[in-house]
Amino acid sequence: MTGFENLARQTALYPQESVVAVKKNMNSLLIGLPREISLQENRIALTPEAVTILVRNGHEVWLEKGAGEGANYPDHEYSEAGARIVYSAKEVYQADLILKIEPLVNEEFELIKTGSTVISALNLPSLEKHYFEQLNQRKITSIGYELIEDQVGGLPIVRAMSEIAGSTVLLVAAEYLSNSNGGRGIILGGITGVPPTKVVIIGAGTVAEYATRAALGVGADIKVFDKHIYRLQRLKYAIGQNLYTSIIDSDTLSEAIARADVVIGAMRAEDGLSPCIVTEEMVGQMKQNSVIIDVSIDQGGCFETSRMTTHKEPTYRHNDVIHYCVPNIASRVANTASAALSNIFLPFLLQTGTIGGIEEMIYANRWFMKGVYSHKGTLTNPNIARKYGMRYKDLTLLLAARM
Repeated sequence: MTGFENLARQTALYPQESVVAVKKNMNSLLIGLPREISLQENRIALTPEAVTILVRNGHEVWLEKGAGEGANYPDHEYSEAGARIVYSAKEVYQADLILKIEPLVNEEFELIKTGSTVISALNLPSLEKHYFEQLNQRKITSIGYELIEDQVGGLPIVRAMSEIAGSTVLLVAAEYLSNSNGGRGIILGGITGVPPTKVVIIGAGTVAEYATRAALGVGADIKVFDKHIYRLQRLKYAIGQNLYTSIIDSDTLSEAIARADVVIGAMRAEDGLSPCIVTEEMVGQMKQNSVIIDVSIDQGGCFETSRMTTHKEPTYRHNDVIHYCVPNIASRVANTASAALSNIFLPFLLQTGTIGGIEEMIYANRWFMKGVYSHKGTLTNPNIARKYGMRYKDLTLLLAARM
């Protein structure tokens, strides 16, 4: 026996590191995380930490190479977490459950497996009838994450992204008020002896709450408008201090907008579309080089002069007013936004595995069912069906039939 053979035998007797036990069962999920190719999207739906927990619970995660880089999550962190790194979009779209940020685009429809499930944003105003026809043709079950409710009727992903958008929007405003970006050359807020910046916020939801907190923190002069008095009351209670609020009235709102340095549109969508509140005439009365930020642009926008922009070309001028109309503001801070999304997705993915898969999850939880807008070849959302003149089925009737 050679010395090497003897050494090898002795080494075999030493205590060895054991592989972490992974529970495998018939309800294991196969989750695909593709790299986003639309709208300069940088977010990813699951962090490496979340992947670790899913893998430990017996689920399999496939990550397209580079999918997390926009959010500063490199591939090696996912591979160390137990994900399988695949090197083409065609491979990742063979997973049973696709978890992504933006809706599918034409190139992705050519790759996705028939009968699979996709969880992504809906972004209804950016979609055309052909999108839903392709879903039905491929018999894809589609779940819009902004429609998913929690057990108490809230919209957890909408709230999380709204918190981020509200906190970020004042940074955007400060950026475009500066001389370097062609703005009015004023500081956002106020300093001794100089009147504070005037900020008007249209809408009194979560975006408005966090934007108001940020604006008050820098000393800006805030006015908040909404259609409903209860939302204004709730906002004042959440902020915890006196605040100028008003029901939307054409004269009062027009006067405030004409004097404003920054106007933020954050009206909540009604039947999938945000109401258009500010007319082109009202925009024409605004100060030269003032700033409009339409946070509601992904749901149609609440300014008549709004049109969708991108992070690459985020602004344009109309009536000499700077318009910022990027639909995915949270993508500016993709690492934070991805962590927030992952914290929401992980628990219901674990529950989905425990309960027996996506189908069982849909029928067992009405709050989750509300996110489904296409199911195995048929639309299930009446608002979308009416908009495009398409047939739809009521999932609650199918639920009753199963009981």
